[in-house]
Amino acid sequence: MSSMVSGPIGNLAICPCMGAKWTGEVKPCPGNQRSLIAIIKNSEGGLPVILTLLVSLGKMNSMYIKGSKWSMQKKKRRSNPFRVILLIVLIAAAIYFDLMIVPTIPQFFLPTPTPTRAPESITSDAKGLEAEGKYPLAIVAYKDAVRADPRNPHNFIALARLNIYTGNYEEAVTDAENALLLNPNNDEAMALRGWAIGLTGDYVRGTGILQEAIAANPDYAAAYAYLAEIYTYMLQAGQGDLQTLDNAINASRRAEELAPGTLETHRGRGMVLEYTSNFKEAVAEFEAAVALNPNIADLHLGLGRNYFNIQEYDDAITEFGRANALNPRDPTPESLIARTYALNGDYQKAIQYGEAAIMDEPQNARLYGNLGLIYSSAKQYLDAIDMLRIAVRGGVSSDGAPVEGIPMDYGRVAQYYYTYGLALARVGQCGEALEISQAVQMGLRNDDIAVFNAEEMVNICERLAREGKSDIAATATPAVTTPTVEAAP
Repeated sequence: MSSMVSGPIGNLAICPCMGAKWTGEVKPCPGNQRSLIAIIKNSEGGLPVILTLLVSLGKMNSMYIKGSKWSMQKKKRRSNPFRVILLIVLIAAAIYFDLMIVPTIPQFFLPTPTPTRAPESITSDAKGLEAEGKYPLAIVAYKDAVRADPRNPHNFIALARLNIYTGNYEEAVTDAENALLLNPNNDEAMALRGWAIGLTGDYVRGTGILQEAIAANPDYAAAYAYLAEIYTYMLQAGQGDLQTLDNAINASRRAEELAPGTLETHRGRGMVLEYTSNFKEAVAEFEAAVALNPNIADLHLGLGRNYFNIQEYDDAITEFGRANALNPRDPTPESLIARTYALNGDYQKAIQYGEAAIMDEPQNARLYGNLGLIYSSAKQYLDAIDMLRIAVRGGVSSDGAPVEGIPMDYGRVAQYYYTYGLALARVGQCGEALEISQAVQMGLRNDDIAVFNAEEMVNICERLAREGKSDIAATATPAVTTPTVEAAP
């Protein structure tokens, strides 16, 4: 047997032929981690033999002694051909599984793909919803059609018209402009854009665009009808000039000449007749428009207003109710219903609808003013003061939103101011009432009714002061009491 030489790194086997007189140790080679130094000494003397050993990384079983035929490495075994064939078969099976089997396995937690619908099919559904009067759903469907086919201007035109019908004027402007980007010469898109811009309150720009549409197509009746309507709104807002009313009348008549039986013509003509106080004729025009399309809230509002003007109050309330059902977000129908009930003396219902209108648009100061007028007519002066103070001075809604007061002006706003002052005077809050009186006499001096009521505030306060029921002292000169002219609710 061979004997072993031990060292700090490993053992070195010594052949028995060398004899027991040989001893040795193994040490690492300085500067080379892959080599060892074997030092073999003879116990009988003589110089030691130093050998260099090459070692494979991490293993001591692969050693070579340089300059010697002696090897400690085990002989390599020949590869087994059956193992090689088996490995090739396994690799081929894995490739086949990855290419042919894996794609057929369903993937979990991923959405199931749905077939893409043809744009024509989506447009057809949108037209069906529009024909049924389901305008909010039709708008959604047309938007889907636009996403499916963004190069079709007709879908944008349909969206513009429906957004006007539902009171979304800013969106209608965008839709019409998108249609014009695709077809700049489309007179229908031009007219709808001008109409929508006018309905936002930009009357000058709206009428200008409508005139351009008429110049592009002088026989397009709808553009004349839209123009007549915007001219009417301009007149109601106190804008325009001496020719504006004539322009409105002429535009409505030209629409009637070109297309006497269309909805647009009846609507535009009805607006002009209402403004010129031809209420019965206006009723006939709006009735014809509603017969053509009963799903537009504005047409029922127009018909209801003219029923109101000819004192057909029940019919007016019916039409306002239909408008409210078609566009429940709009406070206008409920406000008009409240006013109609108040004129009939049914103040409880009037107050309910006035409150409902405020809930629809709690930051609209005019709605507080309208409800304040109803409270004043019902002689609920403290409630009237609460509402009219918000209308005049501003305040905070029930949900904490700020409400901006309305600057003094003629018309219905003037009623808010002098009714507010009268209510203050009647409950003895004369300090503020006299301030309102002075402001009305200076700011509304061309309104005889407003000035008369401002003077009445002073008379009421002087009387209450003499009776000790006012928050100010009595003046030396007694005032003469005169009946007040109450504002219409």
